[in-house]
Amino acid sequence: MRNPPALRPAAGLLLAVSLLTACAERGGAGAAPPGPSSATPTGSADVALPAGEDTLVVQVADVGGFTTPEMLAGRLPIVSVYAAGRVITQGPVPEMYPGPAWPNVQVQEVDEATVQQLAERALDAGIAETTDLGSPPLADATSTRFTLHTADRTVQREVYALRETAGVGGLPGEPGAGGLTEQQEEARAQLQDLLDELTDLSQTLYGEGQPPESYRPEAVAALAGPWTEPGDDLTHPEVPWPGPALPGEPVAPGVTCVTATGDQAQDVADAARDATTLTPWVGADGARWSITFRPLLPHESGCADLTD
Repeated sequence: MRNPPALRPAAGLLLAVSLLTACAERGGAGAAPPGPSSATPTGSADVALPAGEDTLVVQVADVGGFTTPEMLAGRLPIVSVYAAGRVITQGPVPEMYPGPAWPNVQVQEVDEATVQQLAERALDAGIAETTDLGSPPLADATSTRFTLHTADRTVQREVYALRETAGVGGLPGEPGAGGLTEQQEEARAQLQDLLDELTDLSQTLYGEGQPPESYRPEAVAALAGPWTEPGDDLTHPEVPWPGPALPGEPVAPGVTCVTATGDQAQDVADAARDATTLTPWVGADGARWSITFRPLLPHESGCADLTD
């Protein structure tokens, strides 16, 4: 039997609070949006957004870390912001055993001015900088990857163990916290502030955002491996596999992948919503598979997009 569900925050909550609101909280009502600090580059107001409504503009994602190959390949970005204003995030996940097979991915709409401000904010936070961010003495932590696409360039910055070291030893930016220098702490603090702004729970953004809805992908990747009995004394009913023939193409050690599109993608999603992470999926040949579902984002087209 499943335990009663209790919601816990996912790694990426909904995209959130207006930068104007954040500024008002720091500098009083009606204050102007915060400009770049002395440690960040200037001139970000000239950022030109890329063309195409499904073009990715800002994304933050976890990469690396100590986990299984299928979890590495199937991991969803924390937040993805698109040129036309779609913002896709991870929603709350029921805390139960076994967990739900289908991830809670949510989408909301913002206007182009908001996308523009987020792109500028990313540059002001130092996403295009190359200063040393340090390497805290922690094993097997994830790195946080910030990506910005503009009309004329793509910039990317990775920070090892960003959230694990945020505020270590006291306030963010305290010299020596987590084995980092004062300059490294300051640069990390600015990126952490950006991440907090992008993932702060809110129903609206800049007063113009719409409440989030469940994301309905046009394609779904299924990461497959042989199903093994979990040994938990629970019954795990078999479910006929409604997607493309398994096992598919190798994407990681012991993990293969297939992509369902069109009506088949909807069939896969519908079946997964009623399944758990331990459901045995039975192929046409009778083989049983364990499946990790990864809804593809608007700029993704298949399994190849899931590997670095």
